[in-house]
Amino acid sequence: MNYQVKIKRVDNVNEIDGYWADEDYIQLLEKFNYPDGASAEKKNLPELLFMAISDYEPSDAAEIVLTYKLSEDLNEGQIQQISHNMLIDKVCEEYPEIHLQGTLYAINQLLYKAYNGKFPNAKASVVLFSMTPIEGDSGKILTKENVLKLLNNGLSDRNLIKRLFEDEMSQNIPFPSAEGIVWELNTTDNVNYSLVTSENWLNNQDFIRSEFESVLEELEEEV
Repeated sequence: MNYQVKIKRVDNVNEIDGYWADEDYIQLLEKFNYPDGASAEKKNLPELLFMAISDYEPSDAAEIVLTYKLSEDLNEGQIQQISHNMLIDKVCEEYPEIHLQGTLYAINQLLYKAYNGKFPNAKASVVLFSMTPIEGDSGKILTKENVLKLLNNGLSDRNLIKRLFEDEMSQNIPFPSAEGIVWELNTTDNVNYSLVTSENWLNNQDFIRSEFESVLEELEEEV
């Protein structure tokens, strides 16, 4: 299926709206020895958490938040290592387990705000675009993998995704890492989309054209 792709806007942001729910703030406040979060006004929860976090050493606070979010994915030693590395490196951009990078980004930015910049400031990208079937309406709901493959023709050869996943981006083969590269993919009409990922994966300079055509091939089923 041929698609007309239009890149409308690429924004850099410091946080992902809506990532942290009120219940997250309440549970984290308890872990930082502030037990009254449940009775606080919802609008005050983020600031209360930032104040509670700032009473701790940065690496200790990082360990608490990492344990809260990633204890099922990482062991205690890995969490301790990351909690120290986060103070000097953008771990959320470098961590080899790509599917954890989005969560690590959200944790990094929470700590960045709580400590007024003691942690590196990582950036996310919000890409607004449309993907319209050239011949009729395919009725196909595009996946994260589909979208990245369709963006390929508009990206510079210097783009990190193209350099690391050249075959997956350009050939009719599975691309499982797409699920970790794209943190959010939203659409209301299966034509206009918003995509959230790390600035390290996609940024405004990566797009060398704003309008282009791409072909999406159906993956061949294994017999």
